Amino acid sequence: MPSADELQDRIDALNAQITKQGSLVRELKKQSSSNADDIASAVEQLKKLKIEAETLRKQKEAADPTKAFNRKVFDELILRKMFIVPSFEIHGGVKGLFDLGPPACALKAAMVDVWRKHFVLAESMLEMECTCLTPEIVLKTSGHVERFTDLMVKDPVSGECFRADKLLEDVIDELLEANPDMPNDEREEHLRVQRQADAFSPAELDEQLAKYGCKAPSGEPYGASFPFNLMFKTSIGPEGTSVGYLRPETAQGLFVNFRRLLDANAQKMPFAAAQIGLGFRNEIAPRSGLLRVREFCMGEIEHFVNPDDKSHPNFSTVADKELVLFGRDDQLGSGKTKTISIGDAVATGLVNNETLGYFMARTQLFMERIGMDPARLRFRQHLTTEMAHYACDCWDLEIQSSYGWVECVGHADRACYDLDVHGKATKTPMVATLKLDEAREVEVAKLKFDRKALGKTFKADQRVVSGALETLAENWTDFEPIASALETEGKTTVDGFEITKEMVSWTKTTKKVHEIKFTPSVIEPSFGMGRILYSLLEHCFYQRDADEQRCVMKFKPAVAPQKCAVLPISSGDEVNAVVDEIAAELMDSDMATRVDKSTASLGRRYARADEIGVPFAVTVDFDTLADGTVTLRERDSTTQIRLPKADVTRVVFDFVHGRLTWEEATAKYPVVQVKED
Repeated sequence: MPSADELQDRIDALNAQITKQGSLVRELKKQSSSNADDIASAVEQLKKLKIEAETLRKQKEAADPTKAFNRKVFDELILRKMFIVPSFEIHGGVKGLFDLGPPACALKAAMVDVWRKHFVLAESMLEMECTCLTPEIVLKTSGHVERFTDLMVKDPVSGECFRADKLLEDVIDELLEANPDMPNDEREEHLRVQRQADAFSPAELDEQLAKYGCKAPSGEPYGASFPFNLMFKTSIGPEGTSVGYLRPETAQGLFVNFRRLLDANAQKMPFAAAQIGLGFRNEIAPRSGLLRVREFCMGEIEHFVNPDDKSHPNFSTVADKELVLFGRDDQLGSGKTKTISIGDAVATGLVNNETLGYFMARTQLFMERIGMDPARLRFRQHLTTEMAHYACDCWDLEIQSSYGWVECVGHADRACYDLDVHGKATKTPMVATLKLDEAREVEVAKLKFDRKALGKTFKADQRVVSGALETLAENWTDFEPIASALETEGKTTVDGFEITKEMVSWTKTTKKVHEIKFTPSVIEPSFGMGRILYSLLEHCFYQRDADEQRCVMKFKPAVAPQKCAVLPISSGDEVNAVVDEIAAELMDSDMATRVDKSTASLGRRYARADEIGVPFAVTVDFDTLADGTVTLRERDSTTQIRLPKADVTRVVFDFVHGRLTWEEATAKYPVVQVKED
């Protein structure tokens, strides 16, 4: 039997093959010239690799069952303690919608508070809160209206919608299961069609659904396939003439406000804007709990920077921070990650620039600060087949959970794309200014327009056309392709307008400039708060070795939903009066406190607090009445110290704010033995 390390080496090698094969499949599907049999063969090979990797993963889990995650017990705890519950449960619920109960609501609020302090306050970012309702024109400009589409079909009787490619896959599965003795050639042909399901055009899908006799629940054939946009569409105003969408991301609100944000920052560059709020995507098949939902909380940062200088003034403060990086070459080669300082990663070109690297390191520090397990964090670089055409570099922070490695934070160098498209669509200059210490000579184009020709062709738009050309003429590098096209072909297109050689003449010259205008690039860290929240729940869950039925959530004090429990040893009035006094003092210091005066045993009450992650518990006993001292229990070690009740609030406050460790407290106060039963 291979060891766990040997199995992991084989899994890593297979993952590299899976990544390479998946990239090949994507490329084949993009190319219209690809042969269907070639695609089918590539998909089949990908499936085989995934099955082999999954088999090895199961062998590795079997070799070390102590590391297996007990999802059944975890799910029961999450539901029983009302961390997360299905929305509208008594009405049958709705897929992809969940409610956060009291513990998770407090956990998320604390997590978001740490995020704001760690990023917005520490980096002097400009925070905004933009509307969730977005006019169609904004999302058309950004490209969202054309994206996020899947092919759908409708039941002509009920109107119920279904994802067309999944219906085809399912009906073929049913056919194969019902005919186990089907000849291999025939079976392979059905499998080939199944593998192509998500690559068919609407007409091809309709043809295949009809061929396989796929019927709607009503018994009627499905209607024609049509593209379904994953954004929630609505109308703005009672007339119904203004189309809007619930935003699929928060970023667009920051982009369209760039000029005002730049003014608010006194025209200084670089700077960052941030926003935390809800996004909406009408997922067709929500799954995996909070990992794929229809309404989700996002935290997005847009760091605007000069595209010619992506250094970061604070990079030296994180340069030595080591990260686990999974570069594209390693994904396609060894399948293994590298642990490397972010300084070295930027210096060697593995990470494109300092600003991108800076935010990757700061994200790692944030995850560690809220209590994520560093051993289950990695940054995966996007393959070239995954990246948008305008992106310079992209790294996803992935968190390992029972669902595997899940993307939770995206770090993208989006170049100038977003400001460019909004600027061109609205004829609004989305530019910043770099003041030069000394005047600089630059090559420009000096233009002379034939106003009559411009006016005859473009009429009211002639100022727009001439303005676009004059902007390009400010830098010969930008204008040179225009000049070349006009010289060789006699015409070219600028911002959607066709310009002919007769409309403009030019001379290449130089001029002295004291400032340079540029469209900023955007470095964007985008946080999926729901995914981070779920991953944190998994990372903090464990069962005590002595009693597997005793579940614990090991939340860090800074994010724990409740910071301290206060428990009486008896139900006497004098004891309860002290309990109320201590609890009031803790809450006056803005620390959520749990008071449990039930008749359950002290051990049972400790266990209840452990299940919702309360890090500390104060017990008021009979010695308290005599000498004014209480015991303070630490959740994970279950050790206790005895201290004056007057010290409790200050000590717990220092724990929560990271000013005191439990080791320091046990050195200052006497440790006591208390039986938990």
